[in-house]
Amino acid sequence: MTTDGEPAGGLLCELSADGSRPGRRVTATDLCRAVADYELSGGGSIRWVWPSGADLYPALLRAGVRVARCHDVTLVERLLLGRDGRSEEPASLAAADARLRGAPVPAGPAVVTGGPEGALGGWPGGRHRQDALFEAGGTETADPGATLDALITVHADQMRRIAADEHPARFGALVAAESAGELVAAEMSLAGMPWRADVHDGVLAGLLGPRPPAALAGTRPARLTELAGQISAALGGRPVNPDSPTQLVRALAGAGIRVSSTRFSVLREVDHPVIPPLLEYKELSRLHASHGWSWLDAWVRDGRFRPEYVVGGVVSGRWASRGGGALQIPRVLRRAVVADPGWVLVVADAAQLEPRVLAALAGDRAFAQAAAGGDLYEGLASVFGGDRNVAKKALLSAMYGGAGGDAGQLLAVLRRRFPAASGYVEAAARAGEEGRVVRSVLGRTCPPPSAAWRAVTVQAGDDEAGRDPGAGRASRARGRFTRNFVVQASAADWALVLLAALRRRLAALGQAPVGAWDPKAPHLVFFQHDEVLVHCPEVMAPDVVAAVDESAAEAGRAVFGATQVRFPMTTAVVGCYADAK
Repeated sequence: MTTDGEPAGGLLCELSADGSRPGRRVTATDLCRAVADYELSGGGSIRWVWPSGADLYPALLRAGVRVARCHDVTLVERLLLGRDGRSEEPASLAAADARLRGAPVPAGPAVVTGGPEGALGGWPGGRHRQDALFEAGGTETADPGATLDALITVHADQMRRIAADEHPARFGALVAAESAGELVAAEMSLAGMPWRADVHDGVLAGLLGPRPPAALAGTRPARLTELAGQISAALGGRPVNPDSPTQLVRALAGAGIRVSSTRFSVLREVDHPVIPPLLEYKELSRLHASHGWSWLDAWVRDGRFRPEYVVGGVVSGRWASRGGGALQIPRVLRRAVVADPGWVLVVADAAQLEPRVLAALAGDRAFAQAAAGGDLYEGLASVFGGDRNVAKKALLSAMYGGAGGDAGQLLAVLRRRFPAASGYVEAAARAGEEGRVVRSVLGRTCPPPSAAWRAVTVQAGDDEAGRDPGAGRASRARGRFTRNFVVQASAADWALVLLAALRRRLAALGQAPVGAWDPKAPHLVFFQHDEVLVHCPEVMAPDVVAAVDESAAEAGRAVFGATQVRFPMTTAVVGCYADAK
């Protein structure tokens, strides 16, 4: 944190475990140095309380300062508002403070769709020493002292609300993990994913043809131009713009092909000479638009792709990204993700995570025994005549609400053999259909139904009035959402705890003192749902693989307690991301 190259100051205040203020304000003329000194003196046991890690932590990292733990007031407020059915309300420090004071709440973003060893102990846990941080010149208010007071007040209120939860220890663990996730996100953005621009350019040129000259920016690359000509020729010779769904539907109808849309799933079912070039055009056009040369120019600098991650950007707790499409890297471009000389990528993903999460959630002994092995679907295959694919289809139908084809018969088999597992997701579905909310294992809460949904599904008091014809469809759709939510959100809980545990272990492998960011230590560079990438010196790869496995086991214990279910990680040590799978 600097102002015109000079260190920036700020206010700090030591807090007690319940969030009250036992000490006086401390003015730091160099806030970054003060934070580093506190971290070093506390040995990584301090938990910083701040308005938003997304706003504050990147500046600390740029100054070479790393913190071990934090309480992110904005992220925690989002979790609490979501739990209370108020996810549409803004979650900033200013908004939370205004609600406490009964003042007008400023507009702002709402929810988008431990112990001394680190971020995973009980809440508050560890040394009962927490600190509030304010950056001078912040946007919450012009008065640093007022912001500090608001921060302390809101934090203390959040602690009370966490303690009042039905399962305070679980919800406290979710708060700690969500806050740790923001630290991981900032560190991944700073470190960046190693990215070879020359390899990326070569992939594009091989698929699309040479890059069009700058003077012709916006024109189609050669291969897309060629395919557009083939499409028009196959549809009778009249020029057709393949980028226009309206034109395409009309041109296809003129050729005797009637389709409801130009989606891949629809076009694949059509038998006509135009389909192969059209599907290829759509695939390459999407690559060009989302990760083409313009993307390369905008997002890759100094051999690194540095996206901005949005922690909890999806209602289930999954992450999103702000620009760059970090969570949607096309498989063909993974060959551009290349480790630095002397370094490797440790690529690890949780095998069959969501089915294993269901097994742990339900406490179904027979199902848990099947999930204890390496291949869950193979473990279930004996129930379905030894057919692994049928077992997989049945289980995914149970989790995601599939009912078409033979799904109903498969689900009936699951209900008989694994009643607790089937009953768990079916209870969640009924709750959704009835307009109730469901929670993940640590307490993340799904949004309540909208007023429009209630208006459609409410049963009329007059028997003759009947019910809205769309009520059944709306109820079933929400039931499918809540059925999926309890599993997917609980999987997100597990993944967050895995991240926090792995971050702590990777830091321990480095040589830098506590409180210092060490770019030469192994560090996370990518996270997507159930997959992590660690960039590390080649000689440290075995230690990183062990850290991944230990973190997965820790996450299973911390989130699900004693369970037969194991959460194995499939790990590969590679020089290029594309070689991992």
